[in-house]
Amino acid sequence: MKRLFKVLRNTVISLGVLYIALFVFTRVIHYPDPIASIKLGLAPASKTPTLMPWHVIDPALKPTAIPITAEKMPDEIMYKGTSLPFNEFLKQTDTNAFIVLRNGVMTFEWYKDGVSQQTQLPSYSVAKTMTSIMIGQLVSQGKIKESDKFVDYFPDLKNGSSFDLVTIKQLLDMQAGVGVSDNYPSGPSGWGVAIAQMYATTDLDWFLKNNRKMAFEPGTESEYRSVDTQMLGMIIKKVTGKKIADYFSQNVWQIVGAKYPATWNVDRVGGTEKTFCCFNASGIDYARIGMLILNGGYAGPNKVIDKAWLKRMTTPVTTLDRNWGYAAQLWHPYPNIYMAMGLHGQFIFINPETRTVIVKLSDNPTDSDHESDTAKALLEISNLKN
Repeated sequence: MKRLFKVLRNTVISLGVLYIALFVFTRVIHYPDPIASIKLGLAPASKTPTLMPWHVIDPALKPTAIPITAEKMPDEIMYKGTSLPFNEFLKQTDTNAFIVLRNGVMTFEWYKDGVSQQTQLPSYSVAKTMTSIMIGQLVSQGKIKESDKFVDYFPDLKNGSSFDLVTIKQLLDMQAGVGVSDNYPSGPSGWGVAIAQMYATTDLDWFLKNNRKMAFEPGTESEYRSVDTQMLGMIIKKVTGKKIADYFSQNVWQIVGAKYPATWNVDRVGGTEKTFCCFNASGIDYARIGMLILNGGYAGPNKVIDKAWLKRMTTPVTTLDRNWGYAAQLWHPYPNIYMAMGLHGQFIFINPETRTVIVKLSDNPTDSDHESDTAKALLEISNLKN
């Protein structure tokens, strides 16, 4: 009995020492505490919004009503070369919410069990498009210029390398070259890579200060890098003097008539929004952003996106992954098709020709290769004639 007690005591002491060591280590590298880090690393996409601190984005006092009618989805959808029953397509692609709007009318609304219209679901890189809308507003107001350098706003981050030459334009079009690649980890062993550090960090200023090495010279290549969008977010916060969540609420979310509050995860409470990801909202309110782009930057009579900026976003200037066009934080998978897209299967798909917006929010595994096939399926649905 004494021997068992001794073993248990030593085990508890060892585990306690290990936890303290991990706690100190996570503090040194500006990560959440060990238990919080493990939860964040293992959680499905839809469960992450409340696993990091956040700032609240207030909705409209009088949400804009969206007319509703019924549309039957196709019996079969092509996905990865196979014709699937529509419900099986939703299941195989780990869908949590699927919404279709045509001509401003919601024709289809579906939620997985346990998910409802008001459920906040993460956007991941769909947040990049939200960030671009704010940057466009500041450009239109003459508060910033695309030719401005990042270090014009953060001179203390100059390091004498080509990092000092990075412009807002290059950040917008993924041509900056800052050496934080988007090679996302597929398990706990990958949580030491830079993109995971930026996602989990409790201090974005510290992270960027320690990640200013360049992968290529600014403007010489195009490579999708989330750090570019984070740097844009830092500029928004600096220029407006506000929490990004507050600025977005006042200048975008409330004006489009959002029905529900949203949140934006931050490095720490009162800190900086993770603008490359981590915007969380209801599916129906994501659809309002799609309608905003579809309707020339207007929400009813209210202009949110200037005409020149909308043209900037909807005119591809470079080619990135999958040979898709890209411009100012918006994808162009097919001619005259616009798409905001995020990790784990988050989509705002916009087809101007058919006046269709599709929102698909999902829990795809990190290492799944689904984007091209999902985009094809959404194009097929957007082209349906009713």
